[in-house]
Formats: sequence, structure tokens, C-alpha cells
Amino acid sequence: MLDRQHLAILREVDRTGSVTAAADCLHLTQSALSHTIRKFEDRHGIRVWQKEGRGLRLTQAGEYLLALAQRVLPQIDHAERVLSEFAQGHRGALRAGMECHPCQHWLMRVVAPYLADWPDVDLDLRTAFRFGGIGALLGHEIDLLITPDPLDLPGIHYTRVFGYELVLAVPEAHPLGRVASPQDLTTETLITYPVSPERLDIFTRFLVPGNCLPRRHRSVETTEMMLQLVAAGRGVSAVPDWILREEGADLPIRAVRPGKGIGMALHIGVRKGEEQTDYIAGFLALAQQIGARMGE
Repeated sequence: MLDRQHLAILREVDRTGSVTAAADCLHLTQSALSHTIRKFEDRHGIRVWQKEGRGLRLTQAGEYLLALAQRVLPQIDHAERVLSEFAQGHRGALRAGMECHPCQHWLMRVVAPYLADWPDVDLDLRTAFRFGGIGALLGHEIDLLITPDPLDLPGIHYTRVFGYELVLAVPEAHPLGRVASPQDLTTETLITYPVSPERLDIFTRFLVPGNCLPRRHRSVETTEMMLQLVAAGRGVSAVPDWILREEGADLPIRAVRPGKGIGMALHIGVRKGEEQTDYIAGFLALAQQIGARMGE
């Protein structure tokens, strides 16, 4: 019989790299852990790992069980937390994940009124997965995904929050006019968030189709730093128009449209069917309400 303990052992051995360390994490003796796995192996007629020097190497069966543990255990852990919260009188926990750096500026406007409207729901924000959002959502590591790039998958329901345009932020005195061509950026330093070019719309929808690349590409972590660099004449940047209006209002910078424009929209994805859960539906409704104020 396969149970949670077997999967937890496989996950901890893989994470820590040794049976001894895994036993410590699981509050077991090394002999108890080894006996549990040996009994499991004998029952199923397989081996989950083999000694390789001073370490262990997972067998094919072990690799399969590890992959299963990484999918299933987060769901079980989450279910136990939710049940505990229900037992304490809470409605549940809502874990939001973001797939875009500027999303946080908008999300902070939603957080305060949501917490006020839903005092019995714990809200958590996760960004550590860095663009592994779909896997995190389907794997129950998060409950909703905030993204500008919705993927049409059968298990996910998307709600459109608001539309916007991606623009180039340039210094006020920059010689560029109101519209830029891809060739105009071949002499520029392009400043972006720390995302690979194949995930950046300024590359995939503007520069690459125009067979052009910027003279230099550099990345920075924060919007504030990005706009300060632009204001100081250190380069140009691709940012949402609403970010430029709000964060760059007091800086000597202005917007330039890349070509015919790059229209985008912010979406929130949830697992299909869960959009009707009351505290998730409440978040989606509030997000759309606040998004509408930002204009199309």
C-alpha cells in the first residue's frame, strides 16, 4: 500500500541528499526510515534507490514516485491547511501568484479592500516560482495566477481584468518622436525586467518581427529603478502605459508607441470550477472593479 509517508520520505531524501538528513527532517530514526522503505520495496517487488558511492541514485520506480510526491504532497498539505482553517472558523486561504513584475503595483490596490471584505480568508502572495505559474496553479501550489499571457488550457478559467498598452519610456528630451520603429532601438540600451527575451513582448512582438535587436539589453529588478535610469538618460524601457502614467508622472520621461502599438491585458487564472467559490469570486469581482478604473 502506498501512503503519504512513503512519498514524504522520497521527497526528503531527494531534497536533503541523504537518508540520515531526511530522517531528521521527518523526525524518524535512520533505521526506522530504512525499514519503512525496505518493507515498501518488498511488498511491491521494486527498489526505489541504489547506493552509488556515498550517495543514492533513484531507480526508474523511484523517479516515478518522486514525481508523484512532488505533485501530490503540496495538494495534501494545502488541503490539510484549508480543513484546519475551516475548523477554526475561517473560510479558507487564497494564494495568489504573479507572472509579471508590474502586476504588484496593481495588486496592492486590491489587497486592502479584499482583506476588509473577507476577514475570514487568509491571503498570501507568491512570486518565487518565477514564470512557472501554470504548473503552480495546476499543482495546487497557488489558487489564482495573475498573468498578461493566458494559456488556453482545459483546466483553467481566465477572467480578464483590464487592458493596457506596452510603451517605450524615454527621456523627455529624447529625439524619438511619438512612434518608434524597431530600427530606432538598434542604437539604444533597452532596460527591462529580469526576464528572458523570449518572454518579453517588446522582443517577440516588436523587435524580432522587425529583425532588429537593441544595441544593449540590461535588466533591473524594480520599476522605480528602471524609470530612474531612463530619466538619467541611461537607456529606454518597455513598460505598461499605466505604470508610466502613475510612477513616472514626476520624472522627466515620456511615452513613445512602439510601431502600431502593443496591446495587452491582465488576466487572472483559476482552476476551472473554482471561480464560483465565494471568496475567489469575490477577489475576481474586486479585481475587475479596480481594473476598470485604470481605463482601457
